Amino acid sequence: MNLDAFRALLTDSGQAALTAAAALAPTEETFLPCLTALQKHHPTELAKAALETLILRRKARAKFSRADSMYFTRAGLEMASSEIISRYRAERFAPFRRVADLCCGIGGDTIGLAERSVVSAVDDDTLPLAMAEINLAAVGGLRATFVQADLTVTPPPDADAFFFDPGRRAGGRRKFSVRDYHPPLSLINAWLPGPLGVKISPGVQLDELADYDCEIEFISLGGELKEAALWFGPLKTTTRRATLLSGASLISLTPSSPLPPPLSPPLAFLYEPDSALLRAGLVKELATQLNAAQLDPDIAYLTSDTLTPTPFARAFVIDAHMPFSQKRLREKLRAMNVGRVTIKKRGSPVEVNEFARSLKLKGDEERILFLTHVQGKAWVLIGRMV
Repeated sequence: MNLDAFRALLTDSGQAALTAAAALAPTEETFLPCLTALQKHHPTELAKAALETLILRRKARAKFSRADSMYFTRAGLEMASSEIISRYRAERFAPFRRVADLCCGIGGDTIGLAERSVVSAVDDDTLPLAMAEINLAAVGGLRATFVQADLTVTPPPDADAFFFDPGRRAGGRRKFSVRDYHPPLSLINAWLPGPLGVKISPGVQLDELADYDCEIEFISLGGELKEAALWFGPLKTTTRRATLLSGASLISLTPSSPLPPPLSPPLAFLYEPDSALLRAGLVKELATQLNAAQLDPDIAYLTSDTLTPTPFARAFVIDAHMPFSQKRLREKLRAMNVGRVTIKKRGSPVEVNEFARSLKLKGDEERILFLTHVQGKAWVLIGRMV
């Protein structure tokens, strides 16, 4: 979709095309037959834009409560934060009356920020910027201005605080190095030391951030690592943070400098820490909370004799464990009448699907296999969800 096609969607004829497209219930698989049907009554480019909008709106419902009134590009929707994360992150900006949303895209974060502050939204791409303005209007009652500008040549607008969301995709591929962002992360050096938040890839190479005096926050939503953020100046509250969001609930863990957990062979329970906590390097803190030991100094599985429920990890009952041996494992699983297994691995070179097939199991029970290390030696644990 280009800017002209988007503007055409906003006209009466464009809205009629959207209504007609909705009646066809288009999907990626049915796009071409739906296009053939729709372009009998509407120009081809308008028909394409309407079908694409309907398909993207359906995908966007997982992120936005008002998705059916919003407009998206494919890249913009992929890059956009979910409404839950945007609103959570916007809370840090609540003390600031004027906030600049830099590289605003289709405006997902603009909406969250504008619920608390007056926002200046900037992007160098006219299409997502135009969509951001319409998306904000769909919410209603929010204050923002929209500016097309290339931040590599134009200073950001005057504001009390800044939020920066550089592009992390090119040619349909994710970019993990901060040097490859568009614009690159180094651009923030011209804006510091003021209040600044930056959205980055959760797969960021941490050594690339060594020269930045900031808080690094990893955010998990519904048990899945989704985003990372950098916080500078007065927005910085610690050095590392793992934040778990689930619906309206929120819980965070920050460094507390505990001693390294003791090492232990597998005990009655195994804990698999949330990915946000792993990326934030807070396994020691969790082990202290759980009074748990570590199986191996280089593996983040924790174990204990007593179960301590925690939102920061999934817990499993350990039925058996042994040094890794495919023959012994097969014999044990058959003795347990296990016919189906789910395999998790950390520190193991085994190819999961091939290994599962090679076990050739027959039985009524189901178990989880953990292929890992115990104090430097290959080990396998047989367990189940608590």
